Amino acid sequence: MESSQTENLTDTKQDDDARQSKQEDEEARIEEYKRLMDQKIALRRNNQNPERPDANYLRTLDSSIKRNTTVIKKLKTINDEQKDGLMDELKSVNLSKFVSEAVSYICEAKLRSADIQAAVQVCSLLHQRYKDFSPCLIQGLLKVFLPGKSGDDLDTDKNSRAMKKRSTLKLLIELYFVGIVEDASIFVNIIKDLTSLEHLKDREATQTNLSLLSSFVRQGRLFIGLRSHGHEYYDEFFKDLNVTADQKKFFKKALNSYYDAVSELLQSENASLRLMEAENAKVLSAKGELSDENTASYEKLRKSFDQLLRGVSSVAEAIDLQPPVMPDDGNTTRVTTGTDVTPSSGKEPSVLEPIWDDDDTKTFYESLPDLRAFVPAVLLGEAEQKLNEQHAKGREQSSESNAEQETEVHDNAQTSSATEDQLEGKADDVAKDSEEKEKDKGKEAEKSKEKDLDRKTEKDKEKVRALDGGSLDNLLQRLPGCVSRDLIDQLTVEFCYLNSKASRKKLVRALFSVPRTSLELLPYYSRMIATLSSCMKDVPTMLLPMLEEEFNFLINKKDQINIETKIKNIRFIGELCKFKIAPAALVFSCLKACLDDFNHHNIDVACNLLETCGRFLYRSPETTIRMANMLEILMRLKNVKNLDPRHSTLVENAYYLCKPPERSARVSKVRPPLYQYIRKLLFSDLDKSSVEHVLRQLRKLPWVECQQYLVKCFLKVHKGKYSQVHLIALLTAGLSRYHDDFAVAVVDEVLEEIRVGLELNDYATQQRRLAHMRFLGELYSYKHIDSSVVFETLYLIIMFGHGTYEMCWIHQKIASGSG
Repeated sequence: MESSQTENLTDTKQDDDARQSKQEDEEARIEEYKRLMDQKIALRRNNQNPERPDANYLRTLDSSIKRNTTVIKKLKTINDEQKDGLMDELKSVNLSKFVSEAVSYICEAKLRSADIQAAVQVCSLLHQRYKDFSPCLIQGLLKVFLPGKSGDDLDTDKNSRAMKKRSTLKLLIELYFVGIVEDASIFVNIIKDLTSLEHLKDREATQTNLSLLSSFVRQGRLFIGLRSHGHEYYDEFFKDLNVTADQKKFFKKALNSYYDAVSELLQSENASLRLMEAENAKVLSAKGELSDENTASYEKLRKSFDQLLRGVSSVAEAIDLQPPVMPDDGNTTRVTTGTDVTPSSGKEPSVLEPIWDDDDTKTFYESLPDLRAFVPAVLLGEAEQKLNEQHAKGREQSSESNAEQETEVHDNAQTSSATEDQLEGKADDVAKDSEEKEKDKGKEAEKSKEKDLDRKTEKDKEKVRALDGGSLDNLLQRLPGCVSRDLIDQLTVEFCYLNSKASRKKLVRALFSVPRTSLELLPYYSRMIATLSSCMKDVPTMLLPMLEEEFNFLINKKDQINIETKIKNIRFIGELCKFKIAPAALVFSCLKACLDDFNHHNIDVACNLLETCGRFLYRSPETTIRMANMLEILMRLKNVKNLDPRHSTLVENAYYLCKPPERSARVSKVRPPLYQYIRKLLFSDLDKSSVEHVLRQLRKLPWVECQQYLVKCFLKVHKGKYSQVHLIALLTAGLSRYHDDFAVAVVDEVLEEIRVGLELNDYATQQRRLAHMRFLGELYSYKHIDSSVVFETLYLIIMFGHGTYEMCWIHQKIASGSG
């Protein structure tokens, strides 16, 4: 209770101090402003009615060229520190013959904002002493805004010229306030030039003019009829300045017109920037990176837009208008990656196909075992953190208990302070004894907790040693035999019992050194890496740089060998990508490197990468657009380059594996239910055990309607198993007992099919022709044909094509050549 009240009192005191300091700063700022305004009022009074010294007095001052030159040169470096000394020196010399030289040095001075007031006081002193100083000074300062009439200005840098204009404009306004510049019409010409719409064509000139106009309005709000915020008691001073209503109207109209024009320019530049961003995003999505020229153009336009926006906002704030708001079309405002762009392809995200083809594949790549459920935390490097937390909690609890006991002892000592000195001494002794006992108890409790934790750790380590059936070398030797998900998961858990930094390095080297011909191990090795990455973050960070470095070495070497090593490397990267261990950017950079030099082994590497993870990236919403563009580039390269048939087939297979062609669904033939039942009996149910049942069912069919279709189905013996051809012949024999013409029709059709096959000699019908020959032999076994038919068929096969006119002509040519 008391502590909360103390905190509230402390917060209240801090708030009061902050409020008081803020009020003091505000008062100090107001006092400084009053001091400057009083100084301006005094200077204006003296400058409007100057009491210039006569010629006799000036003759008494130092008029030597050397002395005057020394003093005049100091006018080029006017600042607040040297102001007093410089004014004393100016009072001691006669500059009547050196006024033009003094003016030129003042005009050349590089004044900072903090030096303006010092320059005003110096100019006021010279104005009060020399009559021709003010006209000459005004004429020299106005030359800064007329660069065409100043040869020196053409040689200066644009930035220094802009700074010079800004300081000169501030000086002119201050000189107007103190009465040295008496006519406000000089500002009309300056503002007319700054607000000219011709300057909008030059971005640097526009930004410089915006800065000058903002400075002009902030310093001279009275020129456009605005009041100074918070300093209304000096309005009388500004009312005495000779700014006519027409001049105020001109300033306000010129500034508002220029603001509208530059706002339109800002809107058009914003539209150009967004158009360039959209184009860059398309290029980035297609190629993966922007060219140096596009990047430089974008950065230049972005920088110009940001500067223009700052300038326009500054002017708007100065003339009490709302800054312009840029329209937001929902697109990205910074070109970073191509994934932020709205898909331009016809495929919507909601129509994207599932990433994985089946549940088993999805389970393999996404359902990883949780090592924390199988392995003690001490082996995964997570127990040390828990131990530290427990030690810290124990120390906090012991310190809290000690603090509570100290407060109790302190309270007891206070209550017993009213008693005699002997009682106080006893109470103190009792308090000390109890405090020491409690501290000893706390230390013993901490020691017992630490011992318990150490015992648990030792037990876990002993359990590890008991479970560890072999060394790390034996485990690594078992790696090539892990060709299933269960085996690699079991090996991963066993490795956790041997976990150490040296073991992890050795494991990574073993995984990296997978044999180049054992590509079937890569998915399982990648699964092991993905499983370990949940607890051992350094495993993938060690392996990925090794794979990337090997890829760059092999791709840059450009040798005609080591194709198996290249394929192994790129497939390993692809498998890691499907486990989301290797970033998609790495895969796209590898693919781009192959497409940039699309020949020889690079074609094989690119196709293997697409076969491994191309379909995964194409179906992932984040990378579908970029992968589609890469596939289009691949096909364009294939059409442009004269590839050999093997490479052409590789490219087409990789392309259509990632992006299968859109085909209409196959329309199944509609058959009557009776025909469907016949096909089911012959092609699904028929085997050695069911042949009797099938025969009975075929006999029950309406024979007139089904005889022709049965003959047709019997001839399609190639659609069934080759070992069951004899069963069709057995059915033919069984049905011929009840329908004699059926067997004759089957034999005729078989012989006809054999003859047609000989005449066509099409390799695509090879399986059908073999099945028919086997069927003919089985029909002979069941005594449906005589041996003469078999021999005639064999003779036909041997002699078909011989004995014709063409063959006789060929034989004659051969005989004449040998003779």
